[in-house]
Amino acid sequence: MNRVRVGKPSPSRLKSLLGTSFGASSAQLLVPPGPGLDAAVLELKDGSVMAIAEDPIFPAPGLPLDLMGWFAVHIGASDIAVTGIDPQFMTYTLLLPPTCPDEDAQTIISSISSAAAELGICIAGGHTGWYDAVSIPTVGGITVWGFADKDSWISPGGARDGDVLLMTKGPAIEATALLSVLYKDRISGSMTEEALQSCLERVTEITVVEDALSAFSAGGVHAMHDATEGGVLGGVYEMAEAAGIAVNVDIDSVDVPADIMEFAKALNFDPWHAISEGTLLAAVEPQSVSTIRRAWDKLGIKSFELGVFDSKMEHSIFSRNGRTSKLTEPETDPFWNLFFKGLEPQA
Repeated sequence: MNRVRVGKPSPSRLKSLLGTSFGASSAQLLVPPGPGLDAAVLELKDGSVMAIAEDPIFPAPGLPLDLMGWFAVHIGASDIAVTGIDPQFMTYTLLLPPTCPDEDAQTIISSISSAAAELGICIAGGHTGWYDAVSIPTVGGITVWGFADKDSWISPGGARDGDVLLMTKGPAIEATALLSVLYKDRISGSMTEEALQSCLERVTEITVVEDALSAFSAGGVHAMHDATEGGVLGGVYEMAEAAGIAVNVDIDSVDVPADIMEFAKALNFDPWHAISEGTLLAAVEPQSVSTIRRAWDKLGIKSFELGVFDSKMEHSIFSRNGRTSKLTEPETDPFWNLFFKGLEPQA
């Protein structure tokens, strides 16, 4: 089966697909659609702003339905939190196969409600239905939004010259969490039991809400981005492109968490290029780096210094294994081939 078109398109392909197809223009749109821009930001009539974001959600086979509900909310809320704005309202569309019993639907609905309540998010509406075209429970779209004063927000494209690039948790958080659920019975002999269990537990790390809001509250953050498809290096590329400033990244300076390294080796994928929802990238003024990292430490969030934004460079670069290479736009995320391979029956 051809998987070339699976997943999020590359930035250049996205621009080609969208072109100028954005409907009517509006002077209220402060942050328009674009690669690396997690949420749109609108200026309201009273001068305040509104951030709004949209995402689809589907579960990995074997993932408990209540966890699907939890990360549906957190994935949507994360796209608002990276603007520094609290997620406050949401709607969602729940699409179910005809074989899905009411009990399973109720589990998803209840878990979405609980996760939203924990984050202070009001569910304002949505749609629920059973359809023949749907094969697994799917959140066809979750829309999250929030409001803030006109100067109390940032854009993912707001990195400045000299900013330090910080990263939380490590690479391949989502890829590790979801694929470990899918492959746990196949690779148990290729990993230590402790490492595999650690990978499975990372499903609750598929969120940057706390990472982002605590950093913004600490001050000195100019831009934040959730490293989703394309992984950390893809996310870094998107941040640099959105800001129009190159970045110099040294991944040799980062110790990838041992369980993620062991898992990536077992499945033979590059953790730096794999989807990493849950990993926050933040462009921070140098004098605020220690304050923000201390705030994360208090919350039990590990963090790393990944690089520096430098307007004197012609293009972004990254150092790995002692070699420096040009940072290019992300290609097909390795997660997808592994995901669909994992769905195939075992021989």
